[in-house]
Parts: sequence; C-alpha cells; structure tokens
Amino acid sequence: MQQIDWIVLGGTLLFIVLYGTYKTRGSKNVTDYLKGGNEARWWTIGLSVMATQASAITFLSTPGQAFHDGMGFVQFYFGLPIAMVVICLVFIPIYHKLKVFTAYEYLESRFDRKTRTLTAILFLVQRGLAAGITIFAPAIILSAVLGWNLLYLNIIIGTLVIIYTVSGGTKAVSVTQKQQMAVIFGGMFIAFLLILNYLPLDISFTKALDIAGAGGKMDILDFSFDFNNRYTFWSGIIGGSFLALSYFGTDQSQVQRYLSGKSVRQSQMGLIFNGLLKVPMQFFILLVGVMVFVFYQFNSSPLHFNPAAEADVLASEYASEYKQLQSEKEALDSQLITKQLEFARTETPSEKEMLQEEIQIINITENELREQSKALILKANPLAETNDKDYVFIHFILNNLPRGLIGLLLAVILSAAMSSTASELNALGSTTTIDLYKRSVGNRDEKHFVRASKWFTLLWGVIAILVASVANLFDNLIQLVNIIGSIFYGNILGVFLLAFFFKYVKGNAVFIAALINQLLVIALFLLDKYEMINLPYLWLNFVGCVTVIVMAFGIQRLRATRT
Repeated sequence: MQQIDWIVLGGTLLFIVLYGTYKTRGSKNVTDYLKGGNEARWWTIGLSVMATQASAITFLSTPGQAFHDGMGFVQFYFGLPIAMVVICLVFIPIYHKLKVFTAYEYLESRFDRKTRTLTAILFLVQRGLAAGITIFAPAIILSAVLGWNLLYLNIIIGTLVIIYTVSGGTKAVSVTQKQQMAVIFGGMFIAFLLILNYLPLDISFTKALDIAGAGGKMDILDFSFDFNNRYTFWSGIIGGSFLALSYFGTDQSQVQRYLSGKSVRQSQMGLIFNGLLKVPMQFFILLVGVMVFVFYQFNSSPLHFNPAAEADVLASEYASEYKQLQSEKEALDSQLITKQLEFARTETPSEKEMLQEEIQIINITENELREQSKALILKANPLAETNDKDYVFIHFILNNLPRGLIGLLLAVILSAAMSSTASELNALGSTTTIDLYKRSVGNRDEKHFVRASKWFTLLWGVIAILVASVANLFDNLIQLVNIIGSIFYGNILGVFLLAFFFKYVKGNAVFIAALINQLLVIALFLLDKYEMINLPYLWLNFVGCVTVIVMAFGIQRLRATRT
C-alpha cells in the first residue's frame, strides 16, 4: 500500500467515527439512547437495516463465492421481500403499539417472563458469536494479504466501533451507517467499472457476460429439489423467507433499527425500501465477482489466492511439487487467454460451441490443479486454511487497482465491518439492559439505565473482540454467519409466530417446546455436518419454526387433558 492509500483509508474511517460521536453526543434518557429519540426517517431506517446486514463478510466473501460458483447464491435472498411485507403488516404495528425497547419485551406480556428471558438469551448467544465473526472476517483476510498483525487488527476494528456506539447509542449507529453505505456503494461501483475497463478493448460488457455464461457462472435459477445443492429457488423462497422473517422480525440488531422510526409508516417504508433494494444489491455484488472471474480469463491468476497458505507450502519440502503445479497453471493461463479471445471474436455458432467446450476443459483442468495445490498445502501445514474464496476479491483489489482506490476499497471493507458490528453491539447492550438487568434491579432513574446500557455495550464489544481473537476460518465466512443464524432463528421465529397467531398456546408449553426444539435443531445441524443426514442449513429455519409450533401445541394439548 502507498501513502495515498493510507491517507484515504485512515481519513475515511476517522471521519465516520468522529462524525458519529459528535452528532449523537449527550443522550439523556433511555428512549434517546436505545431508540434514537424515535426521530429516524424511512431512508435512514432502510439504509441502516441494509448496513446492519451487509457486513465486511458480504463484500469479501460474496465476490469470491461468485468467482468459484457463479450467480446462484442470489437465490438465498429471494425470500427477503416476502418477509419484509409480513413484518410490515404484523410485527411493526405490534411493536409500536406496545412501545417496546426490545422485541423480547412483547413475549413477557403474551407468555411469561421465562419465555422472554429464554429468547433474549438465545439472541445474545448467537448474536454475540456473530459480532465476533464480523470483526474477525476482515481482520484475518487483511492480516494474511497485507501481513498486518491479526490480534491488533481485531482490537483496532472493535475499538473504533465501541467508541461511537457506546457514546451515541442507536442514533450514532444509524447516523454513521448512512456515511458507511455511501462509501460502500461508491467503492463497489468504482471497482466494477475498473474491472470492465481492464478487459481487452474488444470485450464489451455483453461479451463478458457471454464468457461468464460459457464458464457456467450465469446459472442464476435452480428449480430442483436437490438437497445436495444449498442454494436453489425453493431453499431461497422457503428457507430464505423463514430466515429473513426471524432475522428482520425478531433479531434485536434489526428490530432496533426500525423501532427508532418516527412513526409506524416511516418504519414500514424503511423495510419496504430494504426489500426492494437488497436483492439487486446482492445481485450486483455477485456480478462484481463474476466480472473478476472474466478478468482472470484474460490475466494470470494465482494457483491459490491465500498468500499465507502459499507461503507455508513454498517453505516446506513440497515446494518443488507446488512450483510444478504453478508452471502447469501458467501454461493453462496462456491457452485460456488465447481461446477466450477467439471465443469473443467469432460469430459462427458452431465455432463458438467448439471453443466453449475447449474453454470448459481448460477450466476443469485448472480446478483440478487448484485441488492438488490444496492437498499439498495441507501436507505442508495440516492446520492451514485451503478454502480461498474469501481472498479472491481482496487479491484483485491489491494487485490491480490504482493508488488511492486501494485505500478506498479497504475503507469499504472496514466500513462494512464497523456498520454491522455497531448494530450488533448496540442490540446486545440494549437487550442485556432491558431484558435481563432492568428486571433484576427494579426502578432506577433514566440516567442509571443509560449508563448501564453503555457499560453492557462496552462489555459485549470486549467479548466480540475476544471471540474474533480465537475464531478459526470456516468453509466460507458468509456461510458461517448464516449457519449460526439458521441454528437459532427458526426456533425464535416459531415462538413469535405462536405469540402473534396462536392464542391457545400458553407460556409454559412454549418455553418447554423452545428448549427441546433448540436441542433438536442443533442435533440436526450436527447430523448434516457429519453427513449422517442431508439437510442444508437454510432448511433449519423452516424446520425449527414448524417443529417448535407443533411441539408447543402438543404440550399444551397434553397439559389441557391432564387438568
């Protein structure tokens, strides 16, 4: 990185932190601190909701996902607009009518205290883990690529977020997220234009899409019921709807965003705005990844995108074997560039079809070389991370963007990490204060609970940094966050749906069912992980929601027959 990149990166992050701290100083009561004084307009709510979900993982992992697997991941988000409509019609009016600070307050009025406490604790566990991962994700990748100290990065990212989140509460989170989304959208759009500009002069955007399609990267819709494929139209519509319903409707990190709305209508418009924009946004981010794939059809790419893993194997006894694979890869790259230029320039359908088959064979051979390289990396270091999806986009940024824009794109990644983590810490602090602490200490003045919320937010910030410091890289970071959510969200959503629509079921039945069901969902996840059953994680949202409702009804009926 050059000096100009450091100036752009440091200046952007410093401005966001100082601006958020300055604009929201001096919250005097709980409503101001936890609900931003109920002053947020719909565009602020919509951008804040999007920024909360769009962590650094989104901008690091999603392009890499598209580079390797194509556009199919966009199906994951197909259920989101449906969920937004349901939340606007059902959840928001109830929350505003009861003037709750957290989603879980409602459960005590509908069921009992222990059910409220259980759901709050489930939220704290899964969101506490997720907060650590949203810090860890950019830290480990920037550490591996730039050689920065991982522990220091975790501490720096976490500390920057803690400063303005503790200082200004919900309003600080919402205010800074508008600036962060501006940086994020601007940076990604510039990166997209630069990728197109770097392609050969006679490769138009349309031809780039043809090349991506020939490589199998533009297969967007999969209508099969194949459980071996995690991302299909049906898993997105069904499993994705339940995941989005639970995340946006019951997760305090999101609920707190629209509880700050000036009115029910402002909150509803904010979520509809998110529902309309979210799928196109994810489509665009995936398209950036696909264009990176096209770029590397005309330029040499590394055998493995994780430089730390490559360093391990090149320093081992397997270095000569790895270098042989690199030589074979370079020869393939030359063939691929030649064939892709021929494919782009020819207009004859039969010749295009023949070239497409040859290109596919080259790409398959290249993937085989990559798999062989991973095997050598594991031999050199059994603890090494061989999945390099999360390193694809950052490698492209650092090796191809001009000075200044590298700093901007790194600011995009860190801004996304900060925006998502700020929402999570804000929600963790408010849930701990309102749902656990306030009930234990009884009536105190407003300033006491504002101070308590700040201390709990600080505590969760420290916990998140600790989780980030001991985390290990998973199959794919964006999948890890969604897996953690899927294990808990279905169960929590089922409890809320019982509260909204099934007045027959009472608190004791729901509490027992939720406890049993959470253990069941964890067991199903572990059975799938160890390949004893086949149940992709998105379906855990649907299964968890349905089974807790069925169990609660069964327990309630059993209790009724005994009395």
